[in-house]
Amino acid sequence: MVMHKRVFWALVLVLFCAVMVQAQSSFVDYQKSFSRVAKAFLNCEEQLKQQVLQKGLHWPVEQMYIRSFKYDSELQVWVKNKDVDTFTHFKNYKVCALAGSMGPKRMEGDYQVPEGFYYINEFNANSTYHLSLGLNYPNPSDKILSDAMHPGGEIYIHGSCVTVGCIPLTDPMIEELYVLSTYAKASGQNFIPVHIFSAKYDIKKSNEYLEALFQKNHALKNFEQRLKKVYDFFNHNKKLPVVAVLPNGEYTFY
Repeated sequence: MVMHKRVFWALVLVLFCAVMVQAQSSFVDYQKSFSRVAKAFLNCEEQLKQQVLQKGLHWPVEQMYIRSFKYDSELQVWVKNKDVDTFTHFKNYKVCALAGSMGPKRMEGDYQVPEGFYYINEFNANSTYHLSLGLNYPNPSDKILSDAMHPGGEIYIHGSCVTVGCIPLTDPMIEELYVLSTYAKASGQNFIPVHIFSAKYDIKKSNEYLEALFQKNHALKNFEQRLKKVYDFFNHNKKLPVVAVLPNGEYTFY
């Protein structure tokens, strides 16, 4: 007997959902097999759950977006349930230390925190700095514009409160971010976006600081203006544009 098409596709959907649930459970369970991560879930999962529910969103977090501002010493977390949804601002964390100055990272040992458009590419449960989330620096733009032989690397959002070019949050704060990121990854968000800016371009004090820098560094102005367009787009739409890299290494988006 030939199976009816509707029955067949219904079974396929059920199987797909079962596989996705298993994949989600497996990644979370794998992370919890590390003692620091297990303690992080015990320390903050319930509190995070209640905070997410208060925003009218589902728990666990399915998609998230992170953006960090160097001058303002702030890291923001935005969350949403589905691809078609707009992002909702969830929480701010204080970046407790800063190395280098405003502007992008261009070589190994310059102590600069990168600026631009990245994603989380590593979950480090045994970090020297408690827990850490690795970023894909150098990204395609950095590979064009940074030192060809020694662009640097190993950029993380991490615990503790020291840095030579990373983004430190303190241990309790990285535990929260790690738990949120673990659930987002487990829900299928393989590329959690992390955008790093010099400052909040629409805040008077921050913008005045940047404008003073631009007077001495026109190349920095051109770079920051491209980042600002993405910042403005998100602020207006609460959605992320698709960011691309031109042959000369500059960012563009659509």
